[in-house]
Amino acid sequence: MRFPLLSARRLGLPRRAVSQILLTQLAIAAGVAVLATGLFLAPLSAQLDDQAMRRALAIAQSAAADPALAAGLLTAEPPAGGPAAADGPVQSSAERIRRATGAEYVVVMDLNGIRRSHPSPDLIGLPVSTDPRDALAGREVMEIDEGTLGRSARGKVPLVAADGEIVGAVSVGIAYDSVRDRLLGAIPGLLAYAGGALAAGALAAYLLSRRIQRQTRDLAFSDIAGLLAEREAMLHSIREGVIALDPGGRIRLVNDEAARLLGLAPDSAVAGRPLDDVLGAGRTTDVLAGRVAGRDLLTVRGRRVLVANRMPTRDGGAVATLRDRTELEHLSRELDSTRGLIDALRAQDHEHANRLHTVLGLLELGLHEEAAEFVTEVVGVHRSTAEQVTERVHDPLLAALLVGKTTVAAERGVPLRLADSTLLPDRLVDPGGLVTIVGNLVDNALDAAAGSAAPLVEVDLHAEGRTAVLRVRDSGPGVPAARREEIFTEGWSTKQPSGPRERGLGLALVRRLAQRQGGSAWAGEAADGGAEFSVVLPEALR
Repeated sequence: MRFPLLSARRLGLPRRAVSQILLTQLAIAAGVAVLATGLFLAPLSAQLDDQAMRRALAIAQSAAADPALAAGLLTAEPPAGGPAAADGPVQSSAERIRRATGAEYVVVMDLNGIRRSHPSPDLIGLPVSTDPRDALAGREVMEIDEGTLGRSARGKVPLVAADGEIVGAVSVGIAYDSVRDRLLGAIPGLLAYAGGALAAGALAAYLLSRRIQRQTRDLAFSDIAGLLAEREAMLHSIREGVIALDPGGRIRLVNDEAARLLGLAPDSAVAGRPLDDVLGAGRTTDVLAGRVAGRDLLTVRGRRVLVANRMPTRDGGAVATLRDRTELEHLSRELDSTRGLIDALRAQDHEHANRLHTVLGLLELGLHEEAAEFVTEVVGVHRSTAEQVTERVHDPLLAALLVGKTTVAAERGVPLRLADSTLLPDRLVDPGGLVTIVGNLVDNALDAAAGSAAPLVEVDLHAEGRTAVLRVRDSGPGVPAARREEIFTEGWSTKQPSGPRERGLGLALVRRLAQRQGGSAWAGEAADGGAEFSVVLPEALR
């Protein structure tokens, strides 16, 4: 890139891109005009020569068709040159034809090639200056040749008598100066047209250069090259995904981070392909294509939680940015779990404080047996709850989750119970994934049931062979049938955001985790009203 710029500076060419483009276009327009003029003049000269020769031949043919000319050639004696020769019948007829047609000469010759007519009477009776054998042999001749009167376009035809015998020939010449004059006369008009075309090309080049100047912001080629290099380096080095689309929804550019976040191969050829074909149907495609409006839109792609923003461009396209919020979302959910544990501990602490006060009062009143019975009952209730969960759910992570959720549910006044069919062995392939699924569904169920008249949440978790089946029922208002698919969409939620964390990811993650294991998740209506969420995970147990 530097060598042409250095050469341009040495030659004194302007540095701005628009000026160089203008000069280049003007040079091209001038070169095309000169070339077109030359290409037009070359065949024009040959065409004028051909027209002059054909005109001379036509005059000669007309003269030879005059019977009086052949008769005069046969009857008159060959005259000697000089003024006396101007009065001969052949000379008179030839001169009459010459003056009528505007030819330079009309020469009639006999079979010996002796002139019987000529514009210069002194040359009458002398042999012709060019070879007459072709014409005397009966052939018509067209040529441009040099003669006694100079260079001319000539036409020669045989002169035939009434009996069909060749008695001589007629040679007619058109002055070549007239042909050259016609050619030179055409040049000014041609140059005028070429100049007009050049002026129109210059005006178009100027207008185009002005437009380019506005679009390039009057930058030099080196500046444009530097900006392109910086743009490529920046796009492929930043830790934020960037994907550019044209007005037709086709991909213009995908940087390295966007390819990583979207799960595209680094060397995949996606430029120029429609976004729907590359990513497939889903919320991520809808967000990037602009079919979902808003800022900081959440979407799930594979195992990643992404935040997308889209900005339209002037030409009708768009540029979308992607940020990875997977780790932040994991931290947020861990924080939720910690908060749930804190709430459980707080509830237990509050309950234990009340029970300790009760025990202390019984002891101060001297009711030792009643105090012992009360402590035995409280311990038995907690022990029975934990034993009931661990007897039916053998996986320790799930059992601990359900015990903690039971305590939180009790604090919120919502009974949480296990269905009679609950039985899950300790053979889970991905216990962490099932913990996330159960935790999200139970939290949503507690929120829905908390305001109902007879609050209740029931968890049914059992195995069918190697398939894990989960059902969570609540006594809340339920989910309308028309919205049972929409609730699994990223970003959909009936709750208002409480802090910086976005809502509407829990159910979306539940379905994604289920689909990742080849299973499914859906919403329905519980037998006693409320909502029932079902998840089926094939091959979930070893």
